[in-house]
Amino acid sequence: MGSSPSVAKLPPWALALLHDSRVARLGVLAGDGVPRVLPVTYAISGEAIVTAVDQKPKRVPGNRLARVAWLRARPQAALTVDHYDDDWSQLAWVQAIGLVSVVDAADAPEAIAALADRYRPYRAQAPAGPVLVLEPARLVWWRASP
Repeated sequence: MGSSPSVAKLPPWALALLHDSRVARLGVLAGDGVPRVLPVTYAISGEAIVTAVDQKPKRVPGNRLARVAWLRARPQAALTVDHYDDDWSQLAWVQAIGLVSVVDAADAPEAIAALADRYRPYRAQAPAGPVLVLEPARLVWWRASP
């Protein structure tokens, strides 16, 4: 296992895993203190990893979603991207751990652009937000093969 203080210092294979994977898991603490893990779309924007509330069906407006409230109350999170294969010599993961800022989409054009570059549906309809901006304090990684 390795660690790094920034996305820029990841080993090439770990950076490629972040760039090539289509979904990540965002780990947060719910309002009752119970850990929750949510699948999210994401992009790298500068040194941050960003995700946004988009137009997929939801019961409440984006700024009232539980994950947004949880992160406003406890802004620490971990985002994990992994590769699974039945050939266990191919297993790998990268995890970014740090503080999350909740930002209005209008105030995060670089994040929205990075997401639109990665996901075709966001080119047709940009996420309305809010945007969750994870500033990694530490990245950790592991892979089965050297």
